[in-house]
Amino acid sequence: MSPQALLTTEEVATLLGVKPATVYAYVSRGLLTSRRNADGKNSLFARADVDTFLAGRRRATTPGIQTGITLIRDGTLHYRGHDATALARDTPFEAVAGLLWTGALDDVPFPVGAEQQALARAVTDPLPPAARRTDRFRVAIAAMAAADPLRFDTTPAAVVTTGRQLIATMVHALPPLVPRPGPAPRLAALLWPRLTAAEPTDAALRLLNAALVLLADHDIAASTLAARVAASTRAHPYAVVSAGLAAFDGPLHGAASGLAYPLVEEAMNGPGPVATIAERLRSGTPVPGFGHPLYPAGDPRARALFDLLGDGPAKETALRLDDAMRTRSGTAANVDLALAALALHHRMPADAGEAIFAVARTAGWLAHALEEYADRPLRFRPSGTYAGNPPA
Repeated sequence: MSPQALLTTEEVATLLGVKPATVYAYVSRGLLTSRRNADGKNSLFARADVDTFLAGRRRATTPGIQTGITLIRDGTLHYRGHDATALARDTPFEAVAGLLWTGALDDVPFPVGAEQQALARAVTDPLPPAARRTDRFRVAIAAMAAADPLRFDTTPAAVVTTGRQLIATMVHALPPLVPRPGPAPRLAALLWPRLTAAEPTDAALRLLNAALVLLADHDIAASTLAARVAASTRAHPYAVVSAGLAAFDGPLHGAASGLAYPLVEEAMNGPGPVATIAERLRSGTPVPGFGHPLYPAGDPRARALFDLLGDGPAKETALRLDDAMRTRSGTAANVDLALAALALHHRMPADAGEAIFAVARTAGWLAHALEEYADRPLRFRPSGTYAGNPPA
């Protein structure tokens, strides 16, 4: 077997998304086969064996789900038959949420009651300054659920009404950085002053709305699977969103744009894109903001956001990072890099991309909950393959 077909333990760990110790545990259980390298000190793995293990693990852990919400095919993203990148150019997020929930582009405002708004602020204001914006979402959603005696109403009309109020209240749970007089006509305009003190130009709000649209759903991502499992138990919509947020919190999912943010910032203010990437590679850590298994030729969401993002150092740096990675490894930027560039360009904090993502994806989680409420309950019950000690 050629050396090119062999992987080190660290490479296998990165490919599987686990720690090296977990790879050794797979070997000890007989799930992976390793061999010693020439010096007899380190383990090597056949790439074919790793690919087979990875494919088997995916089959074993992802149940078959039929959905009419999102289609990802040939590098494109569609919501109920509509091209998501086309929707992002000129369709309000409110209408896209309606499309996901009902199948129609219902452009209905997202209201928030005075009591809900006051409750969200009352429970989130005591949080420490280090609390992330998604931490505020979790606390606000839990309080909203406790205050809603009809939360277990999972009829479609009730879920849609709850969804609109819930998303608007999530945004209100974020304290504004600068006062903006008058009510915001759109969710993007309501969210903007809670992410940056910069002036919300028409182009900037169009960009933020596009990000919300492009992140609203992405088929059965990890957080969406968690949300569907919760809905299959007939958990109420607030609990469904809380389940989605729990899986979303990981650095390999919703928090990924926060890791791409310092990469772009360092390349922009420091040694430049190539040197920044080289330092990451030398340390053995993955370069955040790149690659997506569903988009080998490049993430269309990233391209759409870069097209709408105004010229400036953040965009220029991100595109140079993308060019360097494409040239050397054939790995293209994903939406997390575009979110990081968006945040830096408009002087937003590092967790702004994560907050935008969470607000947007709440619409998708509830759309999947609606499908799950209409299906057989408790249909997710996989069985583990026991690999522990045999019974005494």
